Amino acid sequence: MSAVWRIATMLLLALGLATLLGGGPAVAAEGDPFKIAGNVQNEGEAIEGVSITVDGPGGPQTVETGPRGQWQVSVPESAEYTVVLDVDTLPEGITLDDPEDDTPETKEVTPNVPFAPKAVNFFIGEGDRESTAFASQLVQRLVQGINFGLMLGLASVGLSLVFGTTGISNFAHGEMVTFGAVIALWLGGTAFIGASLWIALPLAVLLSGLLGLAMDAVIWRPLRHRSVGVVQLMIVSIGLSLAIRYIFQYFIGGGTEQLPGSTPQKIDIIGPIRMTKVDIVSMVIAIIVIVAFALWLTYSRLGKATRAISDNPGLASASGIDVDFVVRVVWILASALAGLAGVLYAYYRPGIKWDMGTQVLLLMFAAVTLGGLGTAFGALIGALIIGIIVETSSLFIPADLRFASALAILIIILLVRPQGILGRRERIG
Repeated sequence: MSAVWRIATMLLLALGLATLLGGGPAVAAEGDPFKIAGNVQNEGEAIEGVSITVDGPGGPQTVETGPRGQWQVSVPESAEYTVVLDVDTLPEGITLDDPEDDTPETKEVTPNVPFAPKAVNFFIGEGDRESTAFASQLVQRLVQGINFGLMLGLASVGLSLVFGTTGISNFAHGEMVTFGAVIALWLGGTAFIGASLWIALPLAVLLSGLLGLAMDAVIWRPLRHRSVGVVQLMIVSIGLSLAIRYIFQYFIGGGTEQLPGSTPQKIDIIGPIRMTKVDIVSMVIAIIVIVAFALWLTYSRLGKATRAISDNPGLASASGIDVDFVVRVVWILASALAGLAGVLYAYYRPGIKWDMGTQVLLLMFAAVTLGGLGTAFGALIGALIIGIIVETSSLFIPADLRFASALAILIIILLVRPQGILGRRERIG
């Protein structure tokens, strides 16, 4: 079986899988390239049937919010538009209030990025907004950072193990994150399947692991056996990433989908800390899985073999370890953990998009590099640091730059300790 035939087979499998996911191509919005979108909620609860009018070039457009409180319109150009919420369509007892705005139901907005929806926010409810002390905000951000770091750690440890056992910098790992979320949506968030989330989520993780096994069998193992260099393998992973990413876009569209229970009301935990029940469950799941994975990696025979291959593949093979079998298990675990991370990230954002995995791919690489290349525990520590930095930095800099702050910290730390936190410095000579 030639390498070309194997790659062609893998692409056909991917297309078939995408067909199962989408049931057919999504219908893209015709004509107008710019989008204006938003959510209408009252204290975290979505409000359906609220009328929104967007007026500007191209004429007025009126839409109603859907079951999840979401709305979106397409507009022809990047210009100023007036967005008006019809207060008469709000449920009885709910009002708009913004002490700093005499007309809180009217907003001016200018979409400037094609196909990227420009968000419009309204203050719904009684409008009692309280200023929060900086210390309280910092504590809340730290907790959110730990939550984000745990989710990022699930994906990063798998990426680190793959690099440690195979030497591959897998740029398609972000698409495995997206895959888990998309499968969970397909199984539990659509009328086509409509399974319980407690069934859909484990199945999404299982199918993610099976996809990792298939990718290793069809692409990575044959390339390893042909002694293909790491640079060529990296290029293959980049191409695979692009192919899978745009398959997702073709079949699920460019919008944002929500898993059931994505926007519940926050509850008070301790002091200034407020979290949703979904956040709490996500943190508990992430902690349990990470602890179980750490115990497996530390004490099980297969886990010890995995660490041995990461340290020295040649010596591990010479000592009788079945390297191919261990690598196969690593691909399954890495993909399954990435799929689980994708589900948790879909709740954390909240929302599922075709490129959601790509948005955090550099943060995963940053966590792996910061913790020490090829060390799973280092990747976890690096992910927690990255998560905390990302969330707390938005207190000091614009939120759009928070991912950049994590990468800046990464560069600074590597200038001081190039091998990473738990990595070993290689001696030359």
